[in-house]
Amino acid sequence: MTLLTLVRHGQTDWNLARRIQGSTDIPLNEKGRADALTAAAALGGTAHHVIFASPLVRARETAEIIAAELGLDGPELDHDLREREFGEGEGMLVPDYIEKYGDWHAPVPGAETLEEVGERALAALDRIARASRRRSAPEAESVIVVAHGGVIRALIDHVSGGTLPRPGDVLANGSVHRFEASPGSLRLLDQAQLV
Repeated sequence: MTLLTLVRHGQTDWNLARRIQGSTDIPLNEKGRADALTAAAALGGTAHHVIFASPLVRARETAEIIAAELGLDGPELDHDLREREFGEGEGMLVPDYIEKYGDWHAPVPGAETLEEVGERALAALDRIARASRRRSAPEAESVIVVAHGGVIRALIDHVSGGTLPRPGDVLANGSVHRFEASPGSLRLLDQAQLV
């Protein structure tokens, strides 16, 4: 068994403006760095063995801050943890996106579907869990994974059978979501800072 703690990256200026980032590489702002420190404090009471992150700078920097605070080596990067690619929707303000496309499930030229995001994120977590089981002693290994709102939302949707997150739930920047991975199984344990 592997304990996976998924953390949404800290805030960026585009998050603040409610602009869709997708694969656009936007750095953390000062509040985003504070979000990373808050997440690290929330994770501080538990032993963690390794940290992974999306290669996008906002997730990588969040992971680097958390790693430094917890005394871990720098993050291992996994391309499949990157945010959903929004195609023509990238850079749009959220209200404009919703007005043009209707909702998050609508087809957008050049964009990944939520199902595609979920499939690649599940594959990434499976690789991470299998690698941790090979490294681990008999006890469970605890792994931190810093990713993006769309990735975490797709994973929660998958493991809950589509019942979570509820419409209107926002996964806050710096929020923490704990999963348990066993061979062939992923289970949501808890989510903190869900607003």
